Amino acid sequence: MKVTLNRINEDYLLEGKGDNNISVLIDNKNNNKVNGASPMELLLMAVGGCNAIDIIYVLKKQRQVVDSYKVEVEGTRSEVRNAKPFKSMHVTVYLEGDIAPEKAKRAASLSFEKYCSVSITLENSVKITYDVVLNGTKL
Repeated sequence: MKVTLNRINEDYLLEGKGDNNISVLIDNKNNNKVNGASPMELLLMAVGGCNAIDIIYVLKKQRQVVDSYKVEVEGTRSEVRNAKPFKSMHVTVYLEGDIAPEKAKRAASLSFEKYCSVSITLENSVKITYDVVLNGTKL
């Protein structure tokens, strides 16, 4: 796997592309006019996106009907030297549909503990917790 980043203005705006050649804009949040996500926002999105793909995949294989899927990922940062890495992340998965509660919990568990490469990559340095909300009820 390989990505390429190219600077596209005189400041910090970058265009990132992976093997699929789809553009992602990355920018410095401290700029006056921000035109892309920050690298730290992208890291939160990567955790949420990776888990979303796993959870939806597992539920579809179990013939569960996912009408709506939303995820929120909140990161807490700490000061380390001059950097501010994440010390923890909390993921809240919102599912709507004809889904058995035990299958929703199991799909999330499999994703966070076994399948999601992003979460597993971070597990030794970032504490990642999660909740599942199914049809408005926290499981």
